[in-house]
Amino acid sequence: MFERNRVDTPSTKRDKAVPVELALDDGRVLKGKFFLTATRHVYEELNGGGSFLDFEPYEGPRELISKTCLRSVRVAEVPRPTSLSARTANDDFDPYAVLSVHRGASLEVIREAYHRLSKLYHPDRYATTDLPEEVAGYIDAMSRRINAAFAALEEPAQKAREMNRARIEPIYQRS
Repeated sequence: MFERNRVDTPSTKRDKAVPVELALDDGRVLKGKFFLTATRHVYEELNGGGSFLDFEPYEGPRELISKTCLRSVRVAEVPRPTSLSARTANDDFDPYAVLSVHRGASLEVIREAYHRLSKLYHPDRYATTDLPEEVAGYIDAMSRRINAAFAALEEPAQKAREMNRARIEPIYQRS
């Protein structure tokens, strides 16, 4: 009696977040996540129909980016930890969650969390200990995730500091 189409029936597939680094035509580099349906890959999304991509930068709100303004897209290779910890079993890479800091945290708070976690998960700390392969793999993956999270959050702050420094320094000085 009633016809159901795709619009009426909500999709049961979840969106997945893929960490990427975008280079735009205007020279900016953005780090964040693409949101795709669970069955699609980034390459299918980039080469498929549609003019815009769903993107959320690590620093800022979720937005749609035109495919025409993209110069390059690099998928960030972030290792997934094994399931030793239920807290990090999620596949989504969120640098704030990895470093256990809130969004909008200052660079000092981010740096302190990075140093605390990198000391805790550094592989050299466990080099002399005979650990099971699963535990050693987990420590190695967490160490790389912590480094990737800090790099993703530190770069925008460094660029902002450089821009502020450029504004403070005089462009021209009379001698």
